[in-house]
Amino acid sequence: MILYIAEKPSLGRAIAQAFSGQQQKRDGYIELANGDCVTWCIGHLLEQAEPDKYDAAYAKWSLQHLPIVPSKWQLVPKKNTQKQLTVVKRLLKTATHIVNAGDPDREGQLLVDEVITYCGVKPALIESAGRLLINDLNTSAVQKALQNMRANREFLGLSISALARSRADWLYGLNLTRAYTLLGQRGGYSGVLSVGRVQTPVLGLVVRRDQEIANFISKPFFEVIATLETQQKVSFSAKWQPSAACEPYQDEEGRVLSRKLAQTVVNKTQGQAALVTDYKAQTKQSPPPLPYSLSILQIDASKRFNLSPKAVLDVCQSLYEKHQLITYPRSDSRYLPKEQLAQVPKILSAIKSNVPSYASVVDNANPKLKSKAWDDSKVDAHHAIIPTNRSKAVSSLSADEAKIYQLIARQYLMQFYGPHKYQEQIAKVDIAGGEFIAKGKTNLELGWLALAKNDNNKAEVILPLLTKGEALQCTDSQLVEKQTSPPKHFTEATLLAAMTGIARYVQDSEIKKILKDTDGLGTEATRASIIDLLFKRQFMQKVGKEIHATDTGKALINALPSQTTHPDMTAIWEANLDKISQRQMRYEAFMLPLTESITQLINTSQQLDTSQFAGLKSSKPAGKKAWGKRKGGFKKKA
Repeated sequence: MILYIAEKPSLGRAIAQAFSGQQQKRDGYIELANGDCVTWCIGHLLEQAEPDKYDAAYAKWSLQHLPIVPSKWQLVPKKNTQKQLTVVKRLLKTATHIVNAGDPDREGQLLVDEVITYCGVKPALIESAGRLLINDLNTSAVQKALQNMRANREFLGLSISALARSRADWLYGLNLTRAYTLLGQRGGYSGVLSVGRVQTPVLGLVVRRDQEIANFISKPFFEVIATLETQQKVSFSAKWQPSAACEPYQDEEGRVLSRKLAQTVVNKTQGQAALVTDYKAQTKQSPPPLPYSLSILQIDASKRFNLSPKAVLDVCQSLYEKHQLITYPRSDSRYLPKEQLAQVPKILSAIKSNVPSYASVVDNANPKLKSKAWDDSKVDAHHAIIPTNRSKAVSSLSADEAKIYQLIARQYLMQFYGPHKYQEQIAKVDIAGGEFIAKGKTNLELGWLALAKNDNNKAEVILPLLTKGEALQCTDSQLVEKQTSPPKHFTEATLLAAMTGIARYVQDSEIKKILKDTDGLGTEATRASIIDLLFKRQFMQKVGKEIHATDTGKALINALPSQTTHPDMTAIWEANLDKISQRQMRYEAFMLPLTESITQLINTSQQLDTSQFAGLKSSKPAGKKAWGKRKGGFKKKA
């Protein structure tokens, strides 16, 4: 009997529907006509054991116990899914072949693999197991995936990577949360001070941004804008470019801080003859933006519709599982396999049917075009989020589902509209010995931009046709005073963007290089939940669209060692976890240094001045468990 183990019931049902013949729905599985069976997990059926499973004394929180490092790791059944685990275990006993049908990502690989191992399956059966990779729940797509099954052992690195992440998060979160919660208690704070290798650096970004804004002192700076006129009486504007001699009067960004200097330029150039010293008009083009990964979709939807990252993920899950209108949503890829090109006509037809307002857009698309999105070398287990070929009118969807589907569909349609072609003009003009630059841009062919023409595109600035050596007249010069402005508070969109491109916030230049291809705090699947968790734990709060750190959040970040609050360390984790998944690093090479660093962090924490926690408003932990039972030992002292 072949046993297919899916990540969740909806995926299990989709797999079963791909087979013909009479099927029997059993308790926790589906029996196919040929006797094969499809069963499922319900997310993780197993979880890391609580500390007191290793030693009963760990049930009481105590600094003396830290760090807690299991010598032999234990998994235990989750209470609410224990019944389904029993079903899977029973089916595994009679299986002659196993197929891992977890979601096509790191976590999906592990949650099925760990069940197979936990249930004591024979090594030979594990070695021969297949891997079913499904990105689209529609029957035809599942049938195609069944025809292209791979060996599960090919994805061993992915499974080990997820296991390393799970254990590392347990070690880091448990030990540091217990340490700082107990230290906070010593200072008079009665709540849980949760620390996590992703959540804490994210909170650190917000705290430091808030501090930067609070400490910002605005300064005036000055620009000079000249109005120039050709001999044909055509006017245009040009901006003064300060020379090297002006550097003593500029800030680090090249802005002129001296009003007197700028006014001198105004007085010197007004009404003077001018000369074109250089003129270039170049035809350029920009390719269509790639289809969406989850993070890019969340950022875009947050900006357009003010939807939280978690709300976008929930909508995507519904569009994928319930409606089967989009492909696998928890994807970090923005590329597509070339074999997907065969589906283009059907997908375009489905979009036209589903979104009547897109009919002309689909009709004008060229399905023969192939953008840079189709690249097999950049696709493995999963690909970019795109529409499926399923027909279902958006009018039958919820408002948010319709918005997200149309956004995904539009991004896909852009692939068949060719590049945006434009002419860029740059003119350099000498006025009384000072250099001024004028820039223009003229659209030649909108291409994909025609689908985004309402996205606050900047108006065209068209320069007249100029020639080098042409005489002009400066009819006016204006001094423009501006103020330096502080950085903006994070919003959910910009915080998610920061998590996705975390290399920008990394301090070490060498680490920046390492993270060029693997940057990112958290994963596509976890980033939304991390932001949501920080709100629930009342470390952050929303003020309108802005995200501000709370007093508790600020106190925690200020108390922690710098390396725990900056993204450098956890970003390196992600890079190393990616190496493990690619079989370029061993599990031990990741875990041993980590354990040593946690021990050092615990030792360092003992010197903390805990008075900063006095007077803070306590809150009950929310969301995930706050790392283990707290019998006795964790009560505010009288």
